[in-house]
Amino acid sequence: METMKHYVVADPHGYYTHLERALREAGFFDETEPCKVVVCGDLADRGKEANAMIDFMLRLKEEGKLVYILGNHEDLLVQCLHKIAGGGVHEVASGMSHHYHNGTWDTLLQISGMDELSAYNNPYAMVKEVLYSPFYRELLPFGVDYYETKRYIFTHGWIPCFVRGNRPYLQYEYNPDWRSEETVIWQRARWFNGMELACKHGITVPEKTVVCGHWHTSYGHALIENKGTEFGSDADFSPFYAEGIIALDACTARSRKVNCIVIEDDPI
Repeated sequence: METMKHYVVADPHGYYTHLERALREAGFFDETEPCKVVVCGDLADRGKEANAMIDFMLRLKEEGKLVYILGNHEDLLVQCLHKIAGGGVHEVASGMSHHYHNGTWDTLLQISGMDELSAYNNPYAMVKEVLYSPFYRELLPFGVDYYETKRYIFTHGWIPCFVRGNRPYLQYEYNPDWRSEETVIWQRARWFNGMELACKHGITVPEKTVVCGHWHTSYGHALIENKGTEFGSDADFSPFYAEGIIALDACTARSRKVNCIVIEDDPI
């Protein structure tokens, strides 16, 4: 196959306006050659434009331009649905619930088109609306754990690796068979901090660069490069580059931007 442009983003979290702006500034909407938009997980939760985000992704999918990598928030959404279907709507909708604080409950409201009171009083109707939505029936099944080109691996948190010991003394080892790991192992890897694993533990893929999201890039700039702070006025949410890694999560809820990089490489 010929070299193709990949417009790569991560963690748009329901902020469609910011995603659209990032793609526009990168030149995606002016593209005349075959190309892909690679989304490194976490389409929704936190922003209020989940449906616009989903509609856009479905259009890209129909045009053959989408690579959709599953993130931990996709897993959280499925878990939240199971919790509600099992009678746990009171716990989910509580202000103390992690599903509430992570934005998953609000995303389900957006997808179902129901207001909070109606969903609380008739949670099974909300579950049904989500289960029959294009997001659940078309987009989620289209998602993958990783995407690979000749020189790059694209994923959400990081690749699966061996984890030994207990906190705070965890040790990580490279897993040469990471590509064939089962779903539950990939779900765990979606929570990894790729910058920490690559730069502090040396877990990288030989002869490849891993492009990831999940963890705010200001972590790498502040705690690995010693530039600025994680969340202060001098926080840097631009892409983080180091040997074997490019991290992209701009912490959009705080920075109000989505990072988009353009990678030209050969599909495999």
